[in-house]
Amino acid sequence: MTLMVLLGIGVLLVLMVAEMPLYGDVTAPAHQGVMQKYLRDSARDTGAINTIAAIIIDYRAYDTLGEATVLFVAVIAVTAAFYGGYEHE
Repeated sequence: MTLMVLLGIGVLLVLMVAEMPLYGDVTAPAHQGVMQKYLRDSARDTGAINTIAAIIIDYRAYDTLGEATVLFVAVIAVTAAFYGGYEHE
């Protein structure tokens, strides 16, 4: 049963990768308007002069907050793993 589930997942992954656009394809959905909108409208939409700051702070704020949270938790976990077993005198 487990082997059948893994085989099914493997087939689905292969089929999904086969449907992906080629690397660098200018007709891919990722290249259809998002970048141009950010470059064109970021100063007006956000009031930020720096386009990169506008994207990170305004357009993708929750995503950036999530990434920072994951990084913070990882640092805390590594610190706890290294120092959690020792008693400090």
